[in-house]
Amino acid sequence: MKAYDLIIIGGGPAGLAAAVAARDNGIESILILERDKQLGGILNQCIHNGFGLHTFKEELTGPEYAARFIEQVKERKIEYKLNTMVMDISHEKVVTAMNREEGMILLQAKAVILAMGCRERSRGALNIPGYRPAGIYSAGTAQRLVNMEGYMPGREVVILGSGDIGLIMARRMTLEGAKVKVVAELMPYSGGLKRNIVQCLNDFDIPLKLSHTVVDIEGKDRVKAVTIAEVGPDRRPIPGTEERYECDTLLLSCGLIPENELSKSAGVDLSPITSGPIVNDSLETNIDGVFACGNVLHVHDLVDYVSQEAGTAGKNAAAYIKEGKTADAKTVEILPVDGVRYTVPKYIRPTEMEDTLTVRFRVGDVYKNCAIATYFDDELISKRKRPVMAPGEMEQVILQKSKLADYPDLKHITIKIEEA
Repeated sequence: MKAYDLIIIGGGPAGLAAAVAARDNGIESILILERDKQLGGILNQCIHNGFGLHTFKEELTGPEYAARFIEQVKERKIEYKLNTMVMDISHEKVVTAMNREEGMILLQAKAVILAMGCRERSRGALNIPGYRPAGIYSAGTAQRLVNMEGYMPGREVVILGSGDIGLIMARRMTLEGAKVKVVAELMPYSGGLKRNIVQCLNDFDIPLKLSHTVVDIEGKDRVKAVTIAEVGPDRRPIPGTEERYECDTLLLSCGLIPENELSKSAGVDLSPITSGPIVNDSLETNIDGVFACGNVLHVHDLVDYVSQEAGTAGKNAAAYIKEGKTADAKTVEILPVDGVRYTVPKYIRPTEMEDTLTVRFRVGDVYKNCAIATYFDDELISKRKRPVMAPGEMEQVILQKSKLADYPDLKHITIKIEEA
């Protein structure tokens, strides 16, 4: 059995940034395992720009952003295996993987970083009535077909869900000559970034219908038409509000789910809200020496935040490998309430954390002229006004180690939405 100090599962933006950070923090023996035929993950099919503004202070496309990190990995001579599927991670951090050349391989790691990214919700998870004809794709599959394989999924398109990939594909399909008839969204707000609604829908006069869903799909062999209807506050279709659109393609963009089958079988505790691992301030899971970062932890809206978070995971994994264990320290829980759905991390160790710690979270609804309030036990510590907050955009609170030191008996930190 070959042994490594650090094994990183996933060679997308999170895995690459984590590997670079671990090497820069003195870890020599690193292996990245990637199931695809190239490094870069989902970025390879995201040929639109808008990446890298925080990390590189310039606007890049997905493949360009990935290339910068792939270059850093190669410069540092970090080992990676492609076309390699990880099957299992044991409690002793033995990673079982397989590929065509070596068959089944067992690898012993001192620390493991989970960076498997996320996947789309499938049609089966959405319970849409109607037949099962050809022409129904998840937005990410359509993106791969158009941008990487050079196939056009269809000519007349209806999109269900206003996640960022769906919005971007509305523009992409239009630029390739298709007619996007409507984007329907079940919720009363969009799930995507504001800039994508403006640039991908408004600029091309594509209608966005909020509080609408698909109630019927027609067609035996290929999609012929899709019927959408308005839904009430209980998310049930309102009779009499149906609209029928003739089309040959239905794209589904109904949210992303962290890819955590591996984590689950390894015994990692998962959050019921994010479906990703529950972690502390060093992004370590409940299993000693197993860290998580990027979209496998919680779905991000910007890849720059993924790289930032992965850098933290790489640095902390390096510290764990050098010291052989995690410092035993008092843990404080962060409680998300009143509109805050979850926080990453969920637990912090005030004596062990960095000087500043970014706590990321999403809100559960659209809030206008409100504030993000942070409490140490029952004492208000900070209140930051926000003109608008929506579930599609990630929010953050920064905790100061020096401030926490003034509260040695702190039981919990509460983050909530209040009136400004």
